[in-house]
Amino acid sequence: MIVFPNCKINLGLRILSKREDGFHQLETTFYPIPVHDVLEILPVGNKKKGTVKFTQTGFSVQGPDDRNLCVKAYRLLQEKKPSLPAAYIHLHKNIPTGAGLGSGSADGVFTLLALQNVFGLSLSMEENQQMALQLGSDCPFFLHQQAALGKGRGEQLTPLPLSLSGYQILLIHPGFSIATAEAFQGVTPANEGESLAVTSAKPIEEWKNIVHNHFEETIFLKHPELEKIKNNLYKMGALYAAMSGSGSTLFGIFQPTASRPVHDPYPWVQWKKIP
Repeated sequence: MIVFPNCKINLGLRILSKREDGFHQLETTFYPIPVHDVLEILPVGNKKKGTVKFTQTGFSVQGPDDRNLCVKAYRLLQEKKPSLPAAYIHLHKNIPTGAGLGSGSADGVFTLLALQNVFGLSLSMEENQQMALQLGSDCPFFLHQQAALGKGRGEQLTPLPLSLSGYQILLIHPGFSIATAEAFQGVTPANEGESLAVTSAKPIEEWKNIVHNHFEETIFLKHPELEKIKNNLYKMGALYAAMSGSGSTLFGIFQPTASRPVHDPYPWVQWKKIP
């Protein structure tokens, strides 16, 4: 079975407070984007149950295979279904990691769902949500694939009546990643201002001045080239431009009739129409 895990962007991100458990209280708007990895899952009939073989091509993924979210997804499902048959998982990464696009989270969630399909398993949405949250805070979003306001660590989701259908989006990755720990360094939580549920409901032409990513304040100081990319996106005609999540990808949203703008060469660039 072959599936195509997609990525997401964050339309604004507010860091509201530091929690007692060490995490931060966040508010963000998730939106699905049609840029995909490729994931293949096959049953392996001649292997012992509970055996998983994982291979990966494309953009490199840091760390050993047993820490990859695809393998973790298999192990989580195995905990619920101890007789889970052996499987071969191959992931081709078209989306860079550490890019603020959630592609690793999508890979894990798509693995969970594809394994159930391949082996004829039936789990409830609640069970899938519990496993997705164990994989990562933004993983539950990829079960639903619709605009949503994320609160808490990002896992508390409320669907939003927000549509970017027909608009064009330009994604630019500068060739380096930003670790989440680095992104939080120096950030001062602040609870002032309107909720993103309110600001993102306003016309996209107004977002430039009212929808902000809190991480940009500190990350742009450390990586001024990212601020340059954002400014260039506006010069190209973007209605709204921002860094996605904790970075390092920048995106610009353009009119439905816009042609792909000319831009400086970067290691990874995607120009897509939003369905």
